[in-house]
Amino acid sequence: MKKGFYTIMSAQFFSSLADQALLVAAIELLKTTGAPAWMTPALGPMFALFYVILAPFVGAFADAIPKGKVMFYSNLVKLVGCGMMLVGVHPLLAYTVVGLGAAAYSPAKYGILTELLPNSQLVKANGWIEGLTIGSIILGLLLGGQLVGVRLSTFLLGLDLPLINTGIDTAPEAAIATLIAIYILAAILNLYIPRTDAPLQPLAHGPVGLVRDFAACNARLWSDKLGQISLATTTLFWGVAGNLRIIVFSWAAAALGYNTTQASLLVGVVVVGTALGAVVASVKMRLDQATSTIPLGIGMGLLVIALNFIDGPWVAAPFLILLGGLGGFLVVPMNALLQHRGHNLMGAGRSIAVQNFNEQACILALGAFYAGMTKFGLSAFVAITVFGLVVAGIMWVIGRWHKRNTVVHRDEVEHLLALARSDKH
Repeated sequence: MKKGFYTIMSAQFFSSLADQALLVAAIELLKTTGAPAWMTPALGPMFALFYVILAPFVGAFADAIPKGKVMFYSNLVKLVGCGMMLVGVHPLLAYTVVGLGAAAYSPAKYGILTELLPNSQLVKANGWIEGLTIGSIILGLLLGGQLVGVRLSTFLLGLDLPLINTGIDTAPEAAIATLIAIYILAAILNLYIPRTDAPLQPLAHGPVGLVRDFAACNARLWSDKLGQISLATTTLFWGVAGNLRIIVFSWAAAALGYNTTQASLLVGVVVVGTALGAVVASVKMRLDQATSTIPLGIGMGLLVIALNFIDGPWVAAPFLILLGGLGGFLVVPMNALLQHRGHNLMGAGRSIAVQNFNEQACILALGAFYAGMTKFGLSAFVAITVFGLVVAGIMWVIGRWHKRNTVVHRDEVEHLLALARSDKH
């Protein structure tokens, strides 16, 4: 791997670490302020909101200026959102601003991979960056859980500055203040990301032009016989993954009686499994084999339903590792295939923006669906069952869709797979 790749990974690690820890702090802040129960699962959709709204603009923005600068500016926006939560802005609104920064960050983070590396290293690079991102998610969840826990929060609240009243009086506030420093570190690392040789693409004129350009890119990727399958699969996976972490918090409270700190450990276990699956996929899978992982998505949906039959942590931990592992093994080759097709069809930044739009729209839809079930009185167990059935059903449809493509559009699919096997950049 080129030297700049490791700088990208380091910056992504700390930015993602802070995002996940902030999620736990926001959940605890909602609990301690007596917010309605539906607001907790609403955090996921609110984080995804700007991914959907700004999708026509952030991809073009990431292609128009050096991607390291895009990542730097995006981390500054995250820092502002974190600060808003600290000064008393409602957690849902503040976390939405953090999502705004993440929405701008993602096209640059993934798009720079296709500019920096050849096709032959894309699956491996995705395995590394997804594995490291997943590692940061694990540590971020654990860090957030400990920051709001009694022992560490008591220590942090005891650190008073002479003659200065910080106004930080609760465990969630102490956690949020700590995370500001991590966002600053991530922003500094962004400044050291190298400029690639990829030419910059000028922005279309005006917002209407950008929306038209984005709509054309979205249609182009959905019409591609491999792009549409990889996009549909990753869209559903991230829709599930983006909500599953919050669902596990609710499930752990209902099934095991866990508090936020304890539940964060189980959520971390899911992500451990995802990391293991991602690493195995990066070693075992080739770009042209990505579509063979579709049945794993059906298994994910059925395993989500099986959560209802688990009532102890010793069974829950290996089960959640398996659940996460299926997802990790599914998403790495599919993500690499999607990046490959998108880069060839429209450019890295625009491709990732289209991907983010669809994936975050799925997070928004599934999160609103789950939060709505909670708001209207369905128990966590019933909501989880419905959620799992929807996931398994959609993945089955995607599998049938791909089989039809291989029959009806056989020559086109074989040609695209041949391109994916090529080592040329």
